[in-house]
Amino acid sequence: MADRRPRVWISQPLFDDTVAQLAAYCDVVATEQVSAHSAAELAAQLAEVDGALVTLNDRIGAAEITNALALKMIANVGVGYNNLDIGALSAAGIVASNTPDVLTETTADLGFSLLMAAARRIVESDRWLRDGNWGQWSFTTMLGADLHGSTLGILGMGRIGQAIARRGHHGFGMKVLYHNRSQLPAEQEQAVGARYVGFDELLAGVDHLILVLPYTAQNHHIINAAALARMKPTATLVNIARGGIVDELALADALAHGRLASAALDVYENEPNVRPELLALRNIVLTPHIGSASLATRRAMVQVAVDNLLAGLGIGPDAGKPANAINAELLGDGAARIAAAGKKIDDKKR
Repeated sequence: MADRRPRVWISQPLFDDTVAQLAAYCDVVATEQVSAHSAAELAAQLAEVDGALVTLNDRIGAAEITNALALKMIANVGVGYNNLDIGALSAAGIVASNTPDVLTETTADLGFSLLMAAARRIVESDRWLRDGNWGQWSFTTMLGADLHGSTLGILGMGRIGQAIARRGHHGFGMKVLYHNRSQLPAEQEQAVGARYVGFDELLAGVDHLILVLPYTAQNHHIINAAALARMKPTATLVNIARGGIVDELALADALAHGRLASAALDVYENEPNVRPELLALRNIVLTPHIGSASLATRRAMVQVAVDNLLAGLGIGPDAGKPANAINAELLGDGAARIAAAGKKIDDKKR
């Protein structure tokens, strides 16, 4: 009897030609429309498959995998993975992966674009003009903040943070300060023109602050009312990391009362819901989580996720060794884990 083909679920519409690579090896169940899957829907889909390709829309934890007896691999299309409970997946022997590297430069582009738009009041000026407010040229209309020669702060100095630092230092002659969980080696600092400082010094010393740190419980609302109070009232804040890093009500209050000049957000604590307090402000630029949203980069992300998923299912040149496994400690006993999963599903059928 022929070996059973792995069954794979794709949670959101992606690129058909890239996803089609899975069909050569797997039976594919693909979601045809962008969907906000409930916990029950996720659980039902995961209970029937060996692998899944998911996005940040899909929150998967212990409840969603309780009956996923054959599930071996979840490939997340994105560098962030706080939509996945890695502890619960690891406890169940399920490997998870993400898609780092391929989106670094594109996300850095977006971060710098948001900084320029907020500091120079581009979006605000556009609205003001469209609303018919431009009666004549004025010397003081829409005065913003310079980027060139200013001080750029970066909170979180991974790949994206370093790419932003390069743009600021080499492109705009900015002085770059950063704070990170650990200091970079001296040669990496020199390459991007950045200097390590403490958290409080970063907040107080910069003209523009970009957030690029991962979301963790420790980082929840790290930018709160107290942190915002340490920043210059002329400063700009940009968040391209994760929404929970910023206390959005405190940010809205600071912007509304002149304690912060401007801000730009691409991520939100309860996305896709955006707080009305933010929507009411004109000195904030808001984009719908498009950090990696160039066609080339999104295609590359899906390709990496497909490669990860196939490898996690024991298929292809990297069989058993997905390149971007988050809980890579599970890979050592991959064969035993796959065998155990097969036994579980056989027992269930009896």
